[in-house]
Amino acid sequence: MGVQMALIWDTVLILKRIEWKQWTRHASYPEAHLHNIPIKDKEIRGLKMTKNENLRCPKCGSNNIAEILWGLPAFTDELKKRLDEGKVVFGGCCISDDDPKYECNECKHRFGQSGFAEEARELMEKRALKGIVYGAAIGDALGVPYEFQKRDTFTCKGMTSGEAHQMPKGTFSDDTSMLLATLDSIRTCGHVDVEDMRKRYLAWFREGTYTPNGKAFGIGNTTTKALIQGHGCSDERDNGNGSLMRIAPLAWTDATDDEIRSVSAITHAHPLSTEACVSFVHILRAVIAGEDLKSAIATNIPDDPRFAFIREIEDWLRDDVRSTGFVIDTLGAALWCALNTDSYADCVLAAVNLGDDTDTTACVAGALAGAMYGYDSIYKSWIEQLRGKEVIDRCIFG
Repeated sequence: MGVQMALIWDTVLILKRIEWKQWTRHASYPEAHLHNIPIKDKEIRGLKMTKNENLRCPKCGSNNIAEILWGLPAFTDELKKRLDEGKVVFGGCCISDDDPKYECNECKHRFGQSGFAEEARELMEKRALKGIVYGAAIGDALGVPYEFQKRDTFTCKGMTSGEAHQMPKGTFSDDTSMLLATLDSIRTCGHVDVEDMRKRYLAWFREGTYTPNGKAFGIGNTTTKALIQGHGCSDERDNGNGSLMRIAPLAWTDATDDEIRSVSAITHAHPLSTEACVSFVHILRAVIAGEDLKSAIATNIPDDPRFAFIREIEDWLRDDVRSTGFVIDTLGAALWCALNTDSYADCVLAAVNLGDDTDTTACVAGALAGAMYGYDSIYKSWIEQLRGKEVIDRCIFG
């Protein structure tokens, strides 16, 4: 129990110190118990460990050496045994190339460079990205059948078919298709390329690329107009949620605020839409880095008075939460769902059951919940029922 309490306290202190860092330098892990990753003899949380029986401390000469575990490893009986035997010690939740790899149990000298930063960074990115993308797609698919239905005229409990768009169970809409086009562009180009993204959006719009069945549906008016005319719409009336729903992949890049705005502006160029996208990307980045959602919201909501209500939205009554297609309403509703639930499933179901723009609200909320709780927190049955997984995986992994 003492070891467990020490680990918990150490984790609390570490998380309080986490800051968003360049991903090419550091990698911070989400809490491991959410992923239930098994501990193996030579491997922990995907990072290769080296046997240490023949090592000696360069300071005192002792061969009583422990390996330093970086990240927040799942606390299992096997790990407890290794702790009790003095074979491992905990380092922290972040790792960089020059962090030490071993600690002497006699003199406490730490030595040996880990060199795991790049591997850790890639592991973190893939885990976070998969949670975000599948989280968004499943939220979208849950909401598709109920789009435009009024609050409390239905109850969504899981995947279903028919209703609004008469689509098979597990079908995602334009929300996820455009998110996948965004992701595929970033993965292919290696950076934000607005013209490449525009071409991919057009391929989806005209040919049904990035869809489960080869046909685009549920396309918003502003998106349609922007893709046809070749530039984004900037009128006050053009502030639907059509760019917010596809912006999440930029959270795992180092895109600047101006680059985020430019991606939004492919279709939605009004400052309300572009700033909502900037805000959401920063909130996702903060959550991925281990920051508390409340803190992430407080830090990253724009000063614009039209966004001010979001700072207080956690305390809103459900009846006061607006789930329309207006971009600020969607951002607020998604954050409200995440703040007032404690699991991925509860978050996306709460979003769908708000009614109105059910698929997009749940898509945005699902991306956030996927970042918060991870891919492994999503019901396996929902993943199995989701259509188009091969399209999703291709966009994530190539």
